[in-house]
Amino acid sequence: EKPKKDDGTRVVRGTVRGTDDRPASGAVVKVKDTKTLAIRSFITKDDGAYSFQGLSIGTDYELRAEASDGAQSAVKTLSVYDNRREAVINLRLEAKKNN
Repeated sequence: EKPKKDDGTRVVRGTVRGTDDRPASGAVVKVKDTKTLAIRSFITKDDGAYSFQGLSIGTDYELRAEASDGAQSAVKTLSVYDNRREAVINLRLEAKKNN
């Protein structure tokens, strides 16, 4: 079996956990291309899992999860220096702070 030709893309996946540390279903994970500022979204299923494919290896991406109640995760960066073809970045929602 021939190895797949390198198309210069990578995958990022992970799970989103809620403030109760359980998998967050229906959370919106957004990945932002820091060069083009394009944003793609993924809505988690019951297991809280998300994945984005076809991301460029030459670009930094910012990931953040958001729940319908306003809870958000910290922003995590998938760096160009991370040379894994399949990066795993788990996100955790934090309750919205009332200012």
